[in-house]
Amino acid sequence: MDKKQNILIIGAGLCGSLLALRMGQRGYNVSVYEMRQDLRKVDISAGRSINLAFSDRGNKAMKLVGLEDKVKALCIPMNGRMIHDDHGKTFQSNYSGRDHEYINSISRGELNALLLNEAEKHDNVNIYFNKKCKSVDFEKTTALFTDYNNEDDFIEDADIIIATDGAGSAMRKSYYLGKKFLFSFSQAYLTHGYKELSILPKENGDYKIYKNALHIWPRGSFMLIALPNLDGSFTVTLFLSYDEGKYNFNNLINQDMVLEFFREEFPDTLAVMPNLVDDFFKNPTAPLGTIKCSPWHYKGNTLLMGDAAHAIVPFYGQGMNASFEDVVEFDKVLDKNLADWESTFKAFEKARKKDTDSIADLAIDNFHEMKDHVANPIFQEKRKLEMALEKTFPDDYSSKYSLVTFNEDIGYREAMLRGRAQDKAILNLLTDGVITLDDDLKTTLKKVTQETEAILEDDRIAGLK
Repeated sequence: MDKKQNILIIGAGLCGSLLALRMGQRGYNVSVYEMRQDLRKVDISAGRSINLAFSDRGNKAMKLVGLEDKVKALCIPMNGRMIHDDHGKTFQSNYSGRDHEYINSISRGELNALLLNEAEKHDNVNIYFNKKCKSVDFEKTTALFTDYNNEDDFIEDADIIIATDGAGSAMRKSYYLGKKFLFSFSQAYLTHGYKELSILPKENGDYKIYKNALHIWPRGSFMLIALPNLDGSFTVTLFLSYDEGKYNFNNLINQDMVLEFFREEFPDTLAVMPNLVDDFFKNPTAPLGTIKCSPWHYKGNTLLMGDAAHAIVPFYGQGMNASFEDVVEFDKVLDKNLADWESTFKAFEKARKKDTDSIADLAIDNFHEMKDHVANPIFQEKRKLEMALEKTFPDDYSSKYSLVTFNEDIGYREAMLRGRAQDKAILNLLTDGVITLDDDLKTTLKKVTQETEAILEDDRIAGLK
């Protein structure tokens, strides 16, 4: 395909800016149009998650574009989950029994700014802000924009258009409303929403709680989490039902109710969150949803990528990583030098969709795990056993979490199928007393492996794999 072709990217968020950088490195002429102002010049967080979990699949993309070291400087390692019970007691559950496996907290804004800066170093990449996409004519390969600077509408055309404009994608909406081809679309919301809060640093800039962990306050039907920032603060997120339970977003309507809720459910947070009430009523409550659709492309004209194609809930910390991996997988298809863009788009979606569907399902699984299961004794027993197996047999065992998060060469679907089978095997064996934490680990690994393979074979026979 001709490198002189013009590529229009809608959306300059994390996925769009990475894609622009990579396509610029490949020599294509790239124009990126972003609805919001330039985040390098203004603060646009507005209650949106300001930090994210960055792990191996995301880092694979940074290696691809040569930014691994620059991104590492923005990261705070988190070795595991710090669980806070309702009495304020804590214990840490590591993510892996292998010391080199951990996730990182990273600033959304700083990472996005880095990618934009690197993309703009290429003369063949141009990025335009305050340009909202209203619709896409996917047959003519044109996009209609509104310029927020003067409120004028204008049309841009290109050889191909790639939409990385997130869960509210204008191009995906155009696919759906256009009714020009068979387009399937689903949008499923959790009954829970989320609200961003914060733990500010000490006066000397130190952290008020342990720095190198993802903190969780699991409470069965709801939870609080906190991720560290480089400035000594933590971004805290409350996940809570809109209308169910004693406390919900619909009835937390005044200061007294909010303080009563936190005093009863998260008592250890009050001392480190004197700004709680201000944050609670200043920041919006936002929904949590999963989007799946197909096809992602229309002929060789247009393509959806990242959250525009497969938005997921945040509970596996893989939303950004999955979008970054999209760019890596797309780049692999480009290396094949297929005949045209339609062949390229088809090959990309065929290779990728089964994995993005799987991480969407895994993220829902992890929602229930984080708010409830992490406080369950049998789950804690399972995690202790998995940590011991990974530590003792690092080449022979990986938990579901490790398969998903630290094994970037395994697709999400394969990680899900094997990981779920392992979870079921260990829980069955522990519950039935076939294995205990005191048993010989080599014998335990053999039993777990045999039971896992038996479950996988049952799944194959049932057509689930």
